[in-house]
Amino acid sequence: MGSSPHLTTPITTDLLRGALDLEQTADGVLPHRLPAWARAQNVDPQLTMAEAMPSGVRLVFRTRATVVELDVLPTKMVYRGTGPRPNGRYDLVVDGHLTGQATADGGKVLTVDLATGTSGVEPGPVATVRFTDLPATDKEVVIWLPQREITELVALRTDAPVEPAGTGVRRMWLHHGSSISHGSDAESPTGTWPAIAATLAGVELVNLGFSGSALLDPFTARAMRDTPADLISVKIGINVVNADLMRLRAFGPAVHGFLDTIREGHPETPLLVVSSILCPVQEDTPGPGAVDLVDGRVRFRATGDPADVASGRLSLRVIRAELARIVASRAGADPNLHYLDGLELYGEADYAELPLPDELHPDPTADRRIGERFAALAFGPKGPFAAPE
Repeated sequence: MGSSPHLTTPITTDLLRGALDLEQTADGVLPHRLPAWARAQNVDPQLTMAEAMPSGVRLVFRTRATVVELDVLPTKMVYRGTGPRPNGRYDLVVDGHLTGQATADGGKVLTVDLATGTSGVEPGPVATVRFTDLPATDKEVVIWLPQREITELVALRTDAPVEPAGTGVRRMWLHHGSSISHGSDAESPTGTWPAIAATLAGVELVNLGFSGSALLDPFTARAMRDTPADLISVKIGINVVNADLMRLRAFGPAVHGFLDTIREGHPETPLLVVSSILCPVQEDTPGPGAVDLVDGRVRFRATGDPADVASGRLSLRVIRAELARIVASRAGADPNLHYLDGLELYGEADYAELPLPDELHPDPTADRRIGERFAALAFGPKGPFAAPE
């Protein structure tokens, strides 16, 4: 079982990657993926919840410890009328290799009523995540936090001293997208498609995938503008459609404004605009999206009228064409701006083989396929994120 971990190390920003802010709470610290000033401008409870879920956030340190314990206070979300979701996983990566996984019992429970939109939180106890039998050598230890559980970090204990680990020469990839990027249905935090692509490409990841909330918010663009990055991607489409947020007249200028803001802080950084993967229920049918409970399972559908596309309502097919047009119109003055059609990541043949279980989110096998394809298309020798020679 290993020796008793008797050394407690304060959890500070020096040990965290993938978070843009660290909030002090009554129990510990809470990583955020939006800074405090951006959170103050947000009025959407969905985004409030999503940005506090630590997708892509991980503790990274060097140590000779053989035992690592992490006290956490998770907040687990359940939909009223459905069974509990599996506990989120904590992935242990030692010197680049996934060597362990654990879960945390206890914690708070956030119950959401999909019919009324109401929610409530029940309190719960702090839990301990324990990893043992690590090699007694100097090593880099990474603990990826559960991507779909808000996670307050209470204490880090080890049986040997801990020190921050440098990033070395790895490039920093900043990505923004929807729940598919967030990893809502991924099996574990290293199984989200951005984490898979980052691992294959050997880059550091900041994942601003926000479930339901990739909505071209200006404060998200400003947060990206202010975040150091060597590579940037924005995945746009599905949330704008299923929220029925805007019409074509507003969408184009909103995309331009989002890109303009990012360019204020990253004028020459490779910037990749990615459209939505295939989602048959919203390819030609506008939103808003709706949620049904079928035999205790969530399924998504579109409720708009396809005929309204002619008058400016948005479908995924319309958005893909508009994104391609916008990038082409800007590319002459911005040679580091690129476009990737999301259908190259997951298209009709993929849906036939690996259908979307809830008609919106990929399953873990499809997540891996998307991550591998993105790594090849974006980071490959001919991709916009190809490593310099």
